[in-house]
Amino acid sequence: MLLAVDAGNTNLVFALVEAGTREIKARWRIATDPRRTADEYAVWLSQLLALEGFSRDDVEAVIVSTVVPRALHNLEVLASKYFRTDALVAGRKPVEWGLALDVDEPQNLGADRAVNTIAAHALHPGDLIVIDFGTATTVDHSDFKGAYKGGIIAPGINLSLDALVNAAAKLPRIAIEAPRGNMSVIGRNTVDQMNIGVYWGYIAMIEGLVARMKREIGRPVKVVATGGLATLFEQHTDVFDAIEPDLTIQGLAIMWERAHIAS
Repeated sequence: MLLAVDAGNTNLVFALVEAGTREIKARWRIATDPRRTADEYAVWLSQLLALEGFSRDDVEAVIVSTVVPRALHNLEVLASKYFRTDALVAGRKPVEWGLALDVDEPQNLGADRAVNTIAAHALHPGDLIVIDFGTATTVDHSDFKGAYKGGIIAPGINLSLDALVNAAAKLPRIAIEAPRGNMSVIGRNTVDQMNIGVYWGYIAMIEGLVARMKREIGRPVKVVATGGLATLFEQHTDVFDAIEPDLTIQGLAIMWERAHIAS
């Protein structure tokens, strides 16, 4: 079994993946905290593995993608101390990207965006726009050869909502919800007005950015969405051609397979 770890700005996702088939047997999520030690991860993971009928002995390899450099050391210690293997780090030998990063500052590209590109092209041929709804919302273009060509970074919807609530003293904290029943965009109370502004405003942003990117690319493009909030927007926009909830984990599994075969 492969333990794939996606360390994001808000959450870390641990997934137990069947090597070869890429079938995800279990996945767990924990808040990102660079101070969390390898021992703490081990206690938490050991209990969760047991609940799913697995043990630490079932883990044969560990691969990590991280956009939080401070979290990496403890994840590497977790792999060596508790799983008796060296953690592979996406983007470093022997799991280099294996795709062209055709941008001005390739060294600054977030690991998750490169991994998503790898997975998206394994699943969908041709030019792609990959939208990842995370702490930040990223909208990335990769061409039909699989080369990463660039993209867009925008505040994530929860980040936008937090900024609104924190800056306006009288606005309440609300949960982001898809509209039900009445689809009016003229809110009649504060909560409805906030939900309309955040939800429909975000859809309008995504639709507008994708339309502009498609015009600039000038070829047929497939739009692939990932991240927990993708399904929230799916029901009220036709901008997505496919939703791949586990794109980053799939990309890590593909990278591990390539390194395993090469060795």
